[in-house]
Amino acid sequence: MTPARSFWQRHRWLVLRRLSQLSVLGLFAGSGALAGWLGGVWVLKGNLTASRVLDTVPLTDPFVLAQSLAAGHLPQLTALLGAVIVAGFYLVVGGRVFCSWVCPVNLVTDCAGWSRRRLGLKGGRMPPRSLRRWLLGSVLLASAFSGSMVWELVNPVSLLHREILFGAGIGLVLVLAVFIYDLVIAQRGWCGHVCPMGAAYGLIGRASLLRVSAPARARCDDCMDCFAVCPEPQVIKPALKGDAQSSPVILNGDCTNCGRCIDVCAQDVFRFSHRFDKRSEES
Repeated sequence: MTPARSFWQRHRWLVLRRLSQLSVLGLFAGSGALAGWLGGVWVLKGNLTASRVLDTVPLTDPFVLAQSLAAGHLPQLTALLGAVIVAGFYLVVGGRVFCSWVCPVNLVTDCAGWSRRRLGLKGGRMPPRSLRRWLLGSVLLASAFSGSMVWELVNPVSLLHREILFGAGIGLVLVLAVFIYDLVIAQRGWCGHVCPMGAAYGLIGRASLLRVSAPARARCDDCMDCFAVCPEPQVIKPALKGDAQSSPVILNGDCTNCGRCIDVCAQDVFRFSHRFDKRSEES
């Protein structure tokens, strides 16, 4: 009989993700006040589009930089350097770590998912997962033809971040629309099927080092809990249900490294590892 697991064992990665998301928002919102204690130096200044750490290290969203380049704007050297730093970071920890550990819209869609389960809502219309990649290409084409970063006018991620920092405004209407869409129409629809920003980070994630692995997949009792909580359940099966010669590592770039499969698995099948770790209990 499997021993009972504590609350921390069942929710540790979820708790750490929430602390990460709230800490990022808190640093953006509170660095001005902290600057008075740090000799005028801001810990984190700017927003998720472009910022500076300790008034020195530039950070630039690679997707925003791609839109700028497509629009024909030559970015400053600091913006290019910031995009290289951010892309390099996510090449190590996983591209869609941004989606699950940083993005404020994830709080909204997770809340919609929780509400959907509590209300017992079923069904809906799920768009194809390829839609977000088509939207990614369309956003870049729209930027090229218009000469401006058109997506940033309606990007729920940027809008929600600004609303949190600077107060309620029209951007909350779009954020509410995302909540209703995930609640009523498509469970995990926005992050998993629509968001072009997630698609861009998913491309980075294809080559990332940090991965979730299922080295103890032989213990799997087919409870399906991991599939139920995973925001991208299609990434699990190749690693979990592959034959003895297949890799137990989840290599799909759509994996968000959220750690929920690790949390909910009573058999301790999953753990964080790296893309070159092919070890499994059955080998």
